[in-house]
Amino acid sequence: MKVTGIVPLFLPLYRRLWPGRLADLSMTLLKATALEAVILAGHLLLYPTGLVQERRVPVLPAQEGATPLPGRPAPPVVLLHGFIDNRSVFVLLRRNLAQNGGQRVESLNYSPLTCDIRSAAELLGRHIEEICARTGSGQVDIVGHSLGGLIARYYVQRLGGDLRVRTLVTLGTPHSGTRAVPLASAHPIVRQMRPGSEVIEELTRPAPGCRTRFVSFWSDLDSVMDPLETACVDHPDLDARNIRVSGIGHLALPVHPAVAAGIREALDTVDPAARRSDGLTVA
Repeated sequence: MKVTGIVPLFLPLYRRLWPGRLADLSMTLLKATALEAVILAGHLLLYPTGLVQERRVPVLPAQEGATPLPGRPAPPVVLLHGFIDNRSVFVLLRRNLAQNGGQRVESLNYSPLTCDIRSAAELLGRHIEEICARTGSGQVDIVGHSLGGLIARYYVQRLGGDLRVRTLVTLGTPHSGTRAVPLASAHPIVRQMRPGSEVIEELTRPAPGCRTRFVSFWSDLDSVMDPLETACVDHPDLDARNIRVSGIGHLALPVHPAVAAGIREALDTVDPAARRSDGLTVA
């Protein structure tokens, strides 16, 4: 992955969506590109720290006579990374959720050699069962970036994971498939993320009674999503909210503090009537 490859990916996107306005939007584009470059450089430095699975800390039973902490009990939050990535991408988001939300937060790694979304979803289900057994919680919330969100959705929608997942938040996930980076189609799991693949087709099938709430963050500068709206959840049987993020790219979605605040709101909002209007601008 080369930093210089970001600009050519963005420019055709702008020419297609906003012909004649490229000059007006050049500053926004430059800021977003610079931010993506900085995030990529930082992530490359942190990448080795996330190669191994997170150490699982057992939940200690409350001591007799201890005063319970105030606040509403919330399920653990599980973070699931994207393609050829690892849990190090969530360093900032994990800290933000733990400090401001108060939930127990865990990051999962799946193998970079994973070649099938279905198999990854089955493995995710086993991890979720272990987390629930260890923490004593009947449910979890999941935040999935890119491919991680698609794996989590398959688990929820096709493997009965809606019994365990209260809320699924996706960040730049190709729910309807993406046509970006054609050369990457040599990888089997990338082919599964293409429009019309068997996996994408399975996710269009009826899902009556699905219990999980979906919140999808999608960016108008996400060069990995082609078309951009593929990052939205569009299914008649799913309780879904799509939130447009303006001013940042794909790599910034799990890093930017404004998005983290939006994620906290999504996880804290239980009553659908209390949801705020869709839209988030970060500059």
